Amino acid sequence: MEQRGSINSDLHTDNGQCARRRNWAGFWLLGLCNNFAYVVMLSAAHDILKQQESGNATVPATAAVSAHLQAKNSSIYDCNPVTTGAVLLADILPTLVIKMFAPFVIHKVPYGARVLFCAITAAASLLLVSFSSAVWMSILGVVFTSISAGLGELSFLSLTVFFRRDVLGGWGSGTGGAGLAGAILYSGLVQVGLSPQIALRIMLVIPVLMLVSYFILLVPPPSFPQWSRSSDRDYVAVRSEDRRRLLDGSEEEQEQERSAFEDGTTGPLSLKEKCQIIKSLLKFVIPLGLVYFAEYFINQGLMELLFFHNIFLSHAAQYRWYQTLYQAGVLISRSSLCCFKIRRLWVLSLLQVLNAVFLLFSVGYRFLPNVWIVFAIILFEGLLGGAAYVNTFYFISEEMKERDREFAMAAASVGDSLGIAVAGFVSFPVHNHFCSL
Repeated sequence: MEQRGSINSDLHTDNGQCARRRNWAGFWLLGLCNNFAYVVMLSAAHDILKQQESGNATVPATAAVSAHLQAKNSSIYDCNPVTTGAVLLADILPTLVIKMFAPFVIHKVPYGARVLFCAITAAASLLLVSFSSAVWMSILGVVFTSISAGLGELSFLSLTVFFRRDVLGGWGSGTGGAGLAGAILYSGLVQVGLSPQIALRIMLVIPVLMLVSYFILLVPPPSFPQWSRSSDRDYVAVRSEDRRRLLDGSEEEQEQERSAFEDGTTGPLSLKEKCQIIKSLLKFVIPLGLVYFAEYFINQGLMELLFFHNIFLSHAAQYRWYQTLYQAGVLISRSSLCCFKIRRLWVLSLLQVLNAVFLLFSVGYRFLPNVWIVFAIILFEGLLGGAAYVNTFYFISEEMKERDREFAMAAASVGDSLGIAVAGFVSFPVHNHFCSL
């Protein structure tokens, strides 16, 4: 009997470890797929818009292009007088609206339906831009990407509460990898001779991979409401028990789950309770928003202006290296949750703001001696941004009561988007001021 019990225990442990690895890998792929189209779309839409503008044979358009080139070449910063913050705003505003309002109503939509919607809108965005014959179609494609990424992020962050907390590390690492993988893959396909349109159609495999990761790879608990919504009272109670079954290896996590379940009340959250949760989230959302404001102020307002003349890299090559190093920093730090955690989020905010102020002065007074210093600062910028993201959501998941956690994870996701949107607005006058010099 003891031998049989030992065998059953070993089988349970093996199954638990297998499920744990599958869930971590599943969330890594979900993070990759959710942010992949967002990264690719910005580059592809820009390329296709350039083709559409150059193909326009009207006199006003030709004059506009000529004026644009003259303005660009006349600036000592060799920059575009229309900041990339304009494109950023077109992409981030739909996401921001979704993240501000969806957490209050999205719980009424089953997770399976949400993921299907995200995959369909991501595929639609790729098809719209790849078959675009007018500027409005390209812009609409970018909007669809924004809707898919915004709804996907808040849904998948909420989804993590049904699993072990370490899946947040998989999600964070996947989102970090999306920036690097998306830029490299799209650029590689175009470099070998494919048109941006064909490259985008090849990317249709990404929404399919999202569906496979969610519906096949993940191992959710038995009570998980895939296509229907259980009553909130039963849902919370059963979910807590199921999560404790998944916590096979950590007594500390089991104790946290047990205390969170016993201390919390059951039943649906009222509007007043949701407002109280949002108030308690400010200590997380404000530092996260500040990090992303400073980060995207650098990326959209200053990065193009950090140009060094007469070196071994052209202006375009310098900008590509800035973007690559930034994405590498994000990937490294978003994958760091399994190694260490940073509870003092305000330190990350302070360092990122100092980064932005330093680079702003360096653009204005041009005192940096070489590009290598900027390379190091941009890499550090990516490390700070990625670390702020994963640690924010890890500690929200740890500190919130079981009953509040799903709503809290969705509501807190507005922090980064709000910071990015504000940075887009602020970068307009700053960038254009320097370009006019």
